[in-house]
Amino acid sequence: MEYKVGDYVTRNSYHNDIIFCIIDIKDGIYYLKGKNNRLYADSPKDDLKIYQNEKDEEEEKFIERVHEEKELERGEYFYLPGKILHIDGDEDYLKRCMDYYESNNIWAIGVCEKENILPERMMDLLKEHNPNILVITGHDAYFKKKGNIHDLNAYKNSRNFINSITEARKYEHSHEKLIIIAGACQSDYEELIKAGANFASSPKRINIHALDPAIIAKNISLSEITEDIDLIPLLEKTKYGKDGIGGIKTKGTMYIGYPR
Repeated sequence: MEYKVGDYVTRNSYHNDIIFCIIDIKDGIYYLKGKNNRLYADSPKDDLKIYQNEKDEEEEKFIERVHEEKELERGEYFYLPGKILHIDGDEDYLKRCMDYYESNNIWAIGVCEKENILPERMMDLLKEHNPNILVITGHDAYFKKKGNIHDLNAYKNSRNFINSITEARKYEHSHEKLIIIAGACQSDYEELIKAGANFASSPKRINIHALDPAIIAKNISLSEITEDIDLIPLLEKTKYGKDGIGGIKTKGTMYIGYPR
């Protein structure tokens, strides 16, 4: 079977577990990007299988679940959700996250910036937008052949995420005044937390969903500033729960005012 750029496929050698889009073909190698997971991969043609299902039922159930959150009760009060600066190394995933914020009426600014450039831009972006919540994400990967899970040289972008967090913490040291959500698929969770992230991926070095960082950001944005957020229910809202994202106890960022 012939494949072309834009086709959706799965990989036989991985039990066809993830849906990819073909983004390039060079010298017989097919370059792939996860449809829903923050993952790049490549594959020979004979390992591919066309994805023919009209509906991805598992994905549809997940999207329905994350949009089921109850709306704020307006009444006589008004609400000021926390402001989000979402910096993403992938333009497609960034758009999905921005659409998600918009559907929840959250003030959010999206910036597409490659992971290796971000550390040097971080300070200027924070000064320009002054967010309550900072999301640093994009793509990452753990390469087992390059080292064990504690060797930063074995990761595609974890070091870039760490350097970005470090710069952000120079701008604001307090974990309560600036909440940082960082990482992507298979990122070095422990080192991202040590660098100053409130939430990070990936405790079990698994792939995460494109919306997972935004789900955490959205829930913090819409939680009261005096409220201690229960970690376990929050993490369970993401696609892969505590295996994909972990973090520290955090308060919300939303102010409530009166009268409306």
